[in-house]
Amino acid sequence: MTTTLASAVKPRAEDSFAISFAPLSLEEIYAKSNDPANGAVVLMSGVVRNQTDGKPVIALEYQAYEPMALRIFYQIAADIRLSTSDVNRVVIHHRTGRLQVGEISVLVAVGCPHRSEAFEACQYAIDTLKHNAPIWKKEHWEDGSSRWVSVGACEQLPENCS
Repeated sequence: MTTTLASAVKPRAEDSFAISFAPLSLEEIYAKSNDPANGAVVLMSGVVRNQTDGKPVIALEYQAYEPMALRIFYQIAADIRLSTSDVNRVVIHHRTGRLQVGEISVLVAVGCPHRSEAFEACQYAIDTLKHNAPIWKKEHWEDGSSRWVSVGACEQLPENCS
């Protein structure tokens, strides 16, 4: 699967995409991704962890260029459907603002008739989002220092994107 923005992709009514300051809800995202035709819903939750490379983290700060990020989300869903035609729902929601350790920063869910396709599509969605969406994070460490992690960092140092 490849993500391109050659033409504007419109989101499907059954899918859900958002960039939000508000906390994300596992229950809401699961409900949005569920469908009677699903045999599987795979949901990936990205959570602020308490360390990076052994350095204590106290918070992450996210910023996004929302119009382009949403276009990337729409394209991810379109790419998934080109590869796996029986995907029923794709849901991608990402937080912005300052998040504390333990808070959810991103939720990606895919509903399909079969689990293998749901897992593959969900993995593709989060990996592609991390590499292509204009969403940046700033790590705030216990010692008072901080560092922005750039979008391009995923290409050069994949460990920055896990």
